[in-house]
Amino acid sequence: MTYTRTGTIHVDQFMNAPPAKVWRALTDPELHAKWWAPGDISDRPGHEFHLQMPGFGDIPCKIVEAEPPKRLVYTFNGDWTLTWELIEEGHGTRLLLTHSGFDLDDKRQRDACERMGPGWRDEVLPRLEKSLLDLD
Repeated sequence: MTYTRTGTIHVDQFMNAPPAKVWRALTDPELHAKWWAPGDISDRPGHEFHLQMPGFGDIPCKIVEAEPPKRLVYTFNGDWTLTWELIEEGHGTRLLLTHSGFDLDDKRQRDACERMGPGWRDEVLPRLEKSLLDLD
């Protein structure tokens, strides 16, 4: 029997906006395209969609779980799962992102895991927070 080593990225980031605003940015296709990638995302469990990732093309995704405005889980690229947890904290939101399912025995996936951790923390989630400033 062989075992696959799996990698997971955890990001804990405070957003200076209430959970309802963060939820909208995560699940509204027009808003989502502004901070991460275009695609027909929603918050309906079972909904299948594609995110158009620059340099990688259309990535298939499927909503697994949605509990507005607290938890959104979807598959990404067949191998990975993105779990977004929103916790009200003062006048803002503690956003906990878990990006799981990286096969660390596969060099490409291991490299992706190593790149995506800082990418989420230093690039993507700051763009998400900036996009929240424009929401009413």
